[in-house]
Amino acid sequence: MQGRSRPNAARAVDGKPTIDRAQRGVARPARFAIAFALCLVTGTGLLLLPQVQSVDRQFSRLLVTFSHGLIHICGGKANAESTILRAPSGFAIVMEDGCNGASVTILLWAAMLAFPASWTMKVLGMLSGSLAIQILNMARFISLFYIGQYSRNWFDFAHEYLWETLLILDAMVVFWLWVTRVSRISAVPDARD
Repeated sequence: MQGRSRPNAARAVDGKPTIDRAQRGVARPARFAIAFALCLVTGTGLLLLPQVQSVDRQFSRLLVTFSHGLIHICGGKANAESTILRAPSGFAIVMEDGCNGASVTILLWAAMLAFPASWTMKVLGMLSGSLAIQILNMARFISLFYIGQYSRNWFDFAHEYLWETLLILDAMVVFWLWVTRVSRISAVPDARD
């Protein structure tokens, strides 16, 4: 038994060591975690650049304008002024940095970029995931506009706890659905084989 090697042990092939399944199983999550952290830090750093902040503010203005349009279409009353949505009663809500879903989108993109999938699947996932986050974020902003007109306490709770949690859960669910789809597609053998 001394001269025998274990079936899953690392062996040298052509003078190069091979990695067994157990080692690959540990390396893959570690690789994902490192790539995720790097993508997240890079995305967050990019968001802090003055040029990107300018685009971010324009995006916030666009979301406020779109929210105003939705409220108007549904029969509500509001005025949009840059990043401010104001009710006829005088109550106003401002879409500040971090309120436009960009941070949650970066979180989702970092996870998708770090996951081993084709670039086509990554781009499709990032586009559909961004759309899902923005739809929920629009519901968040409009609901906060109405909640704030009736109760400051409920507004604070919904703004600081409820919607923050729901947006992060949305990103997690989108990522889970995307990973499930990617895994299913990569498990299907190529028809040409």
